[in-house]
Amino acid sequence: MQYYSTNSQSPKVDFKQATIKGQAPDKGLYFPEQIPMLPKEFIENITNYSDEEIAYQVIKPYVGDAIPDAELRRIVGETINFDIPLVKVTDTIFSLELYHGPTLAFKDIGARFMSRCLGYFVKDLNKKVTVLVATSGDTGGAVANGFYDVDGVEVVILYPSGKVSSVQEKQLTTLGKNIHALEVSGTFDDCQQMVKQVFTDEALNEKLFLTSANSINVARWLPQQFYYFFAYKQWAQKNNPPVIAVPSGNFGNICAGILAHVSGLPVKHFIAACNANDVVPAFMETEKYEPKKAVATISNAMDVGNPSNFIRILEIFHHQFTSLQNVLSSCSITDAATKDTIQKVYQEEGYLLDPHGAVGFLALHQYLQNHPAEKGIVLETAHPVKFYDVVEPVIGQAVTKPASVQKQLLLEKKSTKITTSADLLKAFLLSI
Repeated sequence: MQYYSTNSQSPKVDFKQATIKGQAPDKGLYFPEQIPMLPKEFIENITNYSDEEIAYQVIKPYVGDAIPDAELRRIVGETINFDIPLVKVTDTIFSLELYHGPTLAFKDIGARFMSRCLGYFVKDLNKKVTVLVATSGDTGGAVANGFYDVDGVEVVILYPSGKVSSVQEKQLTTLGKNIHALEVSGTFDDCQQMVKQVFTDEALNEKLFLTSANSINVARWLPQQFYYFFAYKQWAQKNNPPVIAVPSGNFGNICAGILAHVSGLPVKHFIAACNANDVVPAFMETEKYEPKKAVATISNAMDVGNPSNFIRILEIFHHQFTSLQNVLSSCSITDAATKDTIQKVYQEEGYLLDPHGAVGFLALHQYLQNHPAEKGIVLETAHPVKFYDVVEPVIGQAVTKPASVQKQLLLEKKSTKITTSADLLKAFLLSI
């Protein structure tokens, strides 16, 4: 499999090069030259396959010969060695719980897969690799956990000061060793822009071996397809495929789901559920893509004003708006409606949503009201405890904290505060 840049000004690369480079030299994102089609019999008999076999069959065409089969199976097995259950919430809405991994968030899948791929690729290199990542919340913790204490790899995580939850912050600032946290006095978009500037600095890249662990990296983005297949495996009504609502910020997750669908996975419709950061909902109404400065919300991991991965969604549909409209719709949910949804679902159904899952739940609920013959799945992307400071006042009681979280909250935060300056970031990178 070869990958081309969405800006079309860089040479094509294989999976190994795309993973190591992260972003193309022309500032575009790498995209597979072909979207592989899965055999019809594989989909029809999906319940007969183990999750490990499903994941291997899905990712193998994208990896090609870059990783030997036995090694790829090992990587896949370690990536998904936790539960990903589909849980009934109402008669028409099911929750795919993606928070049973080590950092209690959906990004564990992509981060674990990428860290193991990169570890395999760099094991014979004589140079230290620096993984650079911006986070709006969960990416930082997942990447930190995935790369912690990996030989030959330093990890630098940029996060917006005061705009991630207390649990998220502890997950990315308390590990130490090869994990470095930079607390930026700005927004996630500022962090992401700093990272992009560093990757296009030719002089710096001659001195350092830099790669990205954001969802712009194919090894982070592509394995997110796995749990869409796992959801369908557990879906009882195979003759009535689900509508899937995805809490959406940087749009890597929903883009992976759409890619899975184009590869052959039965899905009736996708909903990109956004908070007040409504660039894509506005685009779906007007066909005008107008990035905005991100605004802070209680579903902070989706506080993105210029989602990087939306270009990949457009690429899937060859930039044909009508084709995109047939598969995707999008809406914006307010903080007030998010809180109301958390409270109502907890009181009426006994199911506790985190703020991101609540955005997705309400978006799906509204869609199903207008499509009464359908049923759907909401991706519950994080454990509610990661946002206990938001959730507890809404439900009027404490959220049970897993032992791992209780322990982490007691650890000392270690971060370096910087302003939104690419020069300061460059200086830090050269100093570690």
